[in-house]
Amino acid sequence: MIHPTAIVHPSARVARSAEIGPFCLVGENVSIGEGAKLLAHVVINGHTTIGDEALVYPFASIGAPSQDRKAAEEIAYTTIGARTVVREYVSIHRATGEAQTTSVGSDCLLLAYVHIAHNCTLGNNVTMSNLAQLAGHCTVEDHAAIGGMAGVHQFVRVGQHAFVGGYTKVVRDVPPFFLIEGNPAEVYGLNSVGLRRHGFDPESMHELKEAYKTIYRSDRNLSQAIASLRETVATNEGRALLAFLEADSSRGIMK
Repeated sequence: MIHPTAIVHPSARVARSAEIGPFCLVGENVSIGEGAKLLAHVVINGHTTIGDEALVYPFASIGAPSQDRKAAEEIAYTTIGARTVVREYVSIHRATGEAQTTSVGSDCLLLAYVHIAHNCTLGNNVTMSNLAQLAGHCTVEDHAAIGGMAGVHQFVRVGQHAFVGGYTKVVRDVPPFFLIEGNPAEVYGLNSVGLRRHGFDPESMHELKEAYKTIYRSDRNLSQAIASLRETVATNEGRALLAFLEADSSRGIMK
């Protein structure tokens, strides 16, 4: 179902059950999955893949060249996962670097005016509220939520099930399961509401709360806190937190 006012390159790969609405523009190297819908005035170009049943609202732009000064005429990619919703005026740029990818996972919700810059990687079930912005090379893990008008510095990681409050300036990595807010940003404790909504058991909640105290409410530095957690964590969530803290980081952990 392609509206007669839409412009779709003959080489684009469009599934039979996909719908392309009025005044959309679909480029030569675009692939659109089964049941996906471009409602109207959507521009998709570059080497871009739109997953099955994804829903893209008017005036969104996906797969445009990055705003990186280093960007050249290389072949780089953009992928949008299944069932992800992209609301009005969202911009998602393709990667900088030959064969590199900007990737958005499945079941994400990107509200109006969200910007996802080059080489970002979003997991599944990520929510970004209106006007939230990611600079280049950011990583946002599964089930994380980023509030309206929050700005995330390039190369920052946001851990799984973390919550970033609205208007927050994020310049260092956000550990999973925690809530941060402010400018400068501070870690205020567990993302308790989000964790309960996702059915976290009391044992995991207790261990994460104790880990928060070890990292942010004790006199230990980060290395000492990590050493302490190695001796105490017993749940999958605690081990995930520890792995995040021990992983390589370009920006450092918010402390």
